[in-house]
Order: sequence, then structure tokens, then C-alpha cells
Amino acid sequence: MSELRRDLGLWGAVSIVIGTVIGSGIFLVPRTMILNVGTPGLVFSVWIVGGLLSLAGALSYAELAAAMPEAGGEYVYLSEAYGPVWGYLYGWTQMWVAKSGSIATLATGFFLYLANFWPSLETVVFHVTLPFGYLFEIRYGQFLAIVLIMGLAWLNYFGVKVGGRVQVAVTALKVGLIGFVILAGLMYGPHGGAAVTAPIVPLTLTGFIAALVAALWAYDGWNNVSMVSSEIKNPKRFLPLALIGGTLAVMAIYLAANFVYFHVLSATEVAGSNRVAAAMMNKLFGPWGANAVSAAAMISIFAALNGSILSGARVPYAMARDGRFFPAMAVVNSRYHTPGVAILGLSAWGAVLVLSGKYDDLADFVIFGSWILYGMTTAAVIVLRRKKPHMERAYRTWGYPFVPAVFVLAALLIEVVTLINKPWQSGLGIVLILSGIPFYRHWRRNR
Repeated sequence: MSELRRDLGLWGAVSIVIGTVIGSGIFLVPRTMILNVGTPGLVFSVWIVGGLLSLAGALSYAELAAAMPEAGGEYVYLSEAYGPVWGYLYGWTQMWVAKSGSIATLATGFFLYLANFWPSLETVVFHVTLPFGYLFEIRYGQFLAIVLIMGLAWLNYFGVKVGGRVQVAVTALKVGLIGFVILAGLMYGPHGGAAVTAPIVPLTLTGFIAALVAALWAYDGWNNVSMVSSEIKNPKRFLPLALIGGTLAVMAIYLAANFVYFHVLSATEVAGSNRVAAAMMNKLFGPWGANAVSAAAMISIFAALNGSILSGARVPYAMARDGRFFPAMAVVNSRYHTPGVAILGLSAWGAVLVLSGKYDDLADFVIFGSWILYGMTTAAVIVLRRKKPHMERAYRTWGYPFVPAVFVLAALLIEVVTLINKPWQSGLGIVLILSGIPFYRHWRRNR
């Protein structure tokens, strides 16, 4: 029987962290943040707090990844710490909502940025009015998004080494283009910086937390590299380096980008722009500058999409390998040593969500349940220290137990805020996750 092969080096692992974290958030989130906290200084504070929280998660995950370098990431850690049902519910959520919805959202974001150059992509091909007044519309760009998803699935089918090389290349290009935007803002921005204005809104605890949630969304994805643990060379060393180094690199890039945004634009201008980086480049260079940012955003999204497909497919593969999902998902291609069926299956479902147009709603539904699982995974560091004290740990979490405890408390805070602000979506998210229990019982009986 064919097995996955350790073909992914350190730079491939680091590029998965950086490439999947930096998507469209760096170009969009500053507006949401300034509208919630009111001043550039507080925006920087939120970015730093969000980065430190993400780093706390990465430091905690690094111990788990080095101790259990297997395909599936959180699926493995949750199963080991709390029992197989929790790992299964995580994998169920990733397959049907979280990761597939992320793939659909990224591919759609790609075509929306491309529509700046070819507006016809937003043309509606046909529409159907469904019961309860829902208008089902299909645009040309959605077909392009599907082609992009399946094209990257096909590429990753031919080996993690191939997918990893593509990830390294497009991540390097992405970081280079963002670096160009940062340098342009520093060199051609006003010498005294943007004019200082009064706060857009007064600071409140609710506003700060809302801005922090937006920042954590922009940082989301640092954990994806753990899903491909079984294909990383020297995982006990490279996984901690990739998780921690990649998260620190993203934090530095975000702070530098936001510095130039507020160096060139006033707080009012940032608050009034849906695409902050494009507004900054347009102010400096005119329309071609804004177009350059659109091109950079497309490459950024492309890298995030490739990383999501490469890493996400290992979760249904791990479930099927343990007899808890469709058996075909556990098949490893004998020539390319990839979970080919799992790659194609996850990507195909993401393509369906592109056509449905409901991927954003699915993300809202699942955010509450996902953060429960993120918090539980980080807490697993503490649980396994007590449950399995003799487990080999090539890396031990720096600052234990304070660092994982801080992340768990932050996850709990996000849960409370989300439950208060979006009770309906939170409830549906829990229902979506718990709907996996009957299927878990079915596969357990069959096994």
C-alpha cells in the first residue's frame, strides 16, 4: 500500500504558513479596524495583540506538531487528547464547511479582483428564483473560479513536492509585491506622513474586540502547515520553525503594510476605502498603481488558495485512513504519493460552494464552532502534558502553561462576543458541527 512521502522542506513549510495566512485580509481589514477603534495608533495595537495571540497559538501547536507529525493536524491532536469523536467533528467541519468554504471564498475573491481588468466576469449568465425568495445567480467569473480550484487540485495531485514548489514560488512573489507596495509608500508618501485627524469613533471595549476579531481573521491560517505534518522532512525540527517563524514573518509584514497605509492616507481616507492598499497606490501613482495592487491581491489569493488545497485535503485523508470517512479518500496514489481522491474531493466540494454563492454564510455559521475547536486544540498541550507525561516532545511550548492559557482565554472571549453579536449564526454553526455525530457513529460501526 502506498504511503505519503516526506518531500516538503523547510521553505515549503514556511511558505504554507505565510502563503495561506496572507490572502486578501491585508488589503481589506484596516478599514474595518479603524472604523471600530478610531485611530491609527489603536489599529497598530490591535495588530500587535492579534499577532501575539496567533504566536501563542503557533507556539502551542508547535509542541503538538513536533510530538505527533502525522497528516491531519488538529484532527490528530484532538483525537489524542479528548477522544476520536472530537477529531472527527473537526475533520467534518473542515471538509464540508470551513476549509471548503475558504477555498470557495478565495477563488471568488480572485475572480472579483480580476474583474477590475475584465468587468464582463461579473456578468450574470443566468439566474433562478428559488423558494423563499432566494435569487440564485451564476456569473462568468464563477466558472473561472471553478477552473482555478480544479486546476490547482490537478497540480497538487502530482506530488506534494510540486505543490510545495509552486507554494514557495508564489509566496515569494507575493511577499515581493507587498514589499514593493511598502517601499513605494515609504519613498513617495508625504514627508511628514498623513495628516493627523480626530478619532473616527470613540474607543469602546466592544469596538476593540470587533477590531481584534477582524485582525485574527487576517492572521488565520498559520495552523495549516500542521495538516501536512506527515510530508515534511525532519518534522520535529522544521514544524516548530515553520509555525513560529512564519507567524512572526506575517506579523512583521502586516505591521509594515499598515504603517505605510497610515503614512500616505489619513484615518478618514482609510475608513472610506474598501480597498485600502489600492487607495494608497492610487493616491501616489494614479490608476496604474491601483491596478498593480489588484494584481498583487490576485497573486496573494492564488498562493493562499494553493496552500489551502495542499494542506486541507490531508484532513479527510486522515479521517478515511482511520476508517471514519469514505474509504476512497484514504487512497494514496502509488506514483505521486499524494491523497489524490481527497484532494479532488475537497476541491470539487469547494467548487460546488462557489456555484451556490453561500460560502460566506457557511463561514459565519461555523466561526463559533471553529474557535471552540481551536481553543480545545491549544488546551490539548496542557491536557496531554498531564495525560501522557512520557510522550516524546522534541519541542516544548515556550512560556508553558501561560502561553497556551492566554490563547484559550482569547478563544473563549471570541466565543462570547460572537454568541452575543451573532446568536443565530452561532447556533447554526453548532448544529452544522454536531450534525457529524450520526455519521461518526455510522463509520465507527462499519469499522
